Amino acid sequence: SLYKPFPPVVLRTPSYGLHTHLTWSGFLVCIFDGRRQLVDGSLRAVLHPGAEDADSAAAGCSHKWRMVIAYDGTKFKGWQYQPSPPTIQCFLEKALIRITKLDRKELCLVGAGRTDTGVHARGQVAHFTTPFAYHCLDSFHSAINGLLPPDIRVREISAACPEFHARTSTKSKIYHYKIYNEAVMDPFHTNYAYHSAHKLNPHAMQEAANHFVGVHDFSSFANAVHNDRVRSPIKKISRFDVTKMDAIIQLEVEGTGFLYRQVRNMVQHGGRS
Repeated sequence: SLYKPFPPVVLRTPSYGLHTHLTWSGFLVCIFDGRRQLVDGSLRAVLHPGAEDADSAAAGCSHKWRMVIAYDGTKFKGWQYQPSPPTIQCFLEKALIRITKLDRKELCLVGAGRTDTGVHARGQVAHFTTPFAYHCLDSFHSAINGLLPPDIRVREISAACPEFHARTSTKSKIYHYKIYNEAVMDPFHTNYAYHSAHKLNPHAMQEAANHFVGVHDFSSFANAVHNDRVRSPIKKISRFDVTKMDAIIQLEVEGTGFLYRQVRNMVQHGGRS
């Protein structure tokens, strides 16, 4: 067969082990083939589409834009839009609506990954569409960052081809989990690493992580309630690296895609080794 199914496992939380708070230390990076003094009046003057773009909008043309986004997820309830409490997508859409004067249904903002509460991202990729073109993306870039809170930043923005899709065009995704493995937690790592006072064995963890590499059925490492619409639980893990960096143990997982909470459960399972 093309894949080796994993047997069902029961994920328990020992007193020294890893648990769902690992979400605090998660970082997402996606890999693909592909200023404040600006007040409202200035935004309109610089960014509002010209007459030629209004003609293309009337003709039903659509323009797609690709963004690379970084954020500290500590204060946010994940990526996915919800009116309250605040999410990353919510703040991005508010900024885009203010600049483009479009509504959220017209923008169709889509992210490559739906990060959970407290998860951070260095390279979340998203796309949105407009019925008109922008010819000065530098001004657009400055404007959107000027409207976002300081813990969310658009690192890059560029025009994308019509076929590009932030979710389905993804070649791979990388998740980082960090464990602070000392008796006393460093307060400067509180929001970016899980604390385990129990001494972990990085070598044994790497041996356990190696078993995940390859094409497998990951049904046992996912939340069934949130994955009932997923066509297939078969996913490919290209690498799962465990690295010791002083007091930090970093787990880095790269794959073509993941089920809901799959990576968190894999890390939790490997951390008990």
